[in-house]
Amino acid sequence: MRFVINILVLLSLLAVEPVWAQTEEAVAQAEAVEETIEASEQGEELDVKQVVLSHIADSYEWHICSVGERHISVPLPVIVRSQSGEWHCFSSSKLHHGHQYEGFHIAEEGAYAGKIVEQTADGEQIRPLDFSITKTVAGLFVNCAVLLLIVLCVARRYRNDQHDSKAKGGLAGVLEMVIESVMDGIIIPCVGPNYRKFAPYLLTAFFFIFVNNLMGLIPIFPAGANVTGNIAVTLVLAMATFFAVNIFGTKDYWKEIFWPEVPTWLKVPIPIMPAIEFIGLFTKPFSLMIRLFANILAGHAIILILTCIVFATAKMGAAVNGAMSAVSVVLSIFMNCLELLVAFLQAFVFTMLSAVFIGAAQHTEEHEHETKQIENNTNN
Repeated sequence: MRFVINILVLLSLLAVEPVWAQTEEAVAQAEAVEETIEASEQGEELDVKQVVLSHIADSYEWHICSVGERHISVPLPVIVRSQSGEWHCFSSSKLHHGHQYEGFHIAEEGAYAGKIVEQTADGEQIRPLDFSITKTVAGLFVNCAVLLLIVLCVARRYRNDQHDSKAKGGLAGVLEMVIESVMDGIIIPCVGPNYRKFAPYLLTAFFFIFVNNLMGLIPIFPAGANVTGNIAVTLVLAMATFFAVNIFGTKDYWKEIFWPEVPTWLKVPIPIMPAIEFIGLFTKPFSLMIRLFANILAGHAIILILTCIVFATAKMGAAVNGAMSAVSVVLSIFMNCLELLVAFLQAFVFTMLSAVFIGAAQHTEEHEHETKQIENNTNN
């Protein structure tokens, strides 16, 4: 895994051009937002949907800001495999203004709108195998680097301490408090005696989600990427919990799935309950995926919609527009504060449910007795 991560980072460093560029997608998104805002100022209806989707959607570049008619953005590496089997690696700046490069371009409409497509000999557009470093992936690298920096700095402080050292303050103290809260409040009670085996994953999932949620609320580069609002990211997190639950599940766990303690007629000749339990194997990670994705995406969308109130009411007169602008600012501040709570709450809920699912897969009578002993020792 470390080798794979190093390779991905190396590819991104080699492919990214260390310059500002105006890619086609950056210009298109920025111009779309500017056009809708200008339209509202001229009395036309504001396309709120276009403004919101242009900000939360993934892209092959990272738009920073606009200065006049110049749209400043960072081009990201495009890594695709064509139908002929050849690999292509180039900067997304090669595709600006609708240009084609090595047979690839960004589709402007259709089923593949906003995605890189390849033009075949008969004029058909097909999707190549795409491993490009998009804005979400780049944001993922940045957020992981921030998380590693925090953890390694705190670990270094503890490594250099003596046994009789005073309690930590600052970031180390806060991190220690959060870790103890997650361990004592979630992992130990929910997982049980085997909590040490699963604690590294659960703590990693908690801090990974929490840091990504916080970074997504900061509208300044290199933060602001909608990482946990991308369903592909939440899918991988849910699959990690799925594998942790089912790979390390005990015999009793699998017995409860395929031969649960219910009347026999519910199991044979028609396996009603085993079928329901088997479907539950997949509905649990699915709920984890959708819950995190929907809550984070909805929070970002609501903040953007509240901001659009300023421009949507521009044609209603100075009095109405001024009053609604003040309402928009107040509600936006309130929603940002609420999103800080949601950032922690969603990380907490995902970790808690993952721990509950893992603990249920470890459940035996001996496990239950040991769990009660651990809880009593923790309370004492």
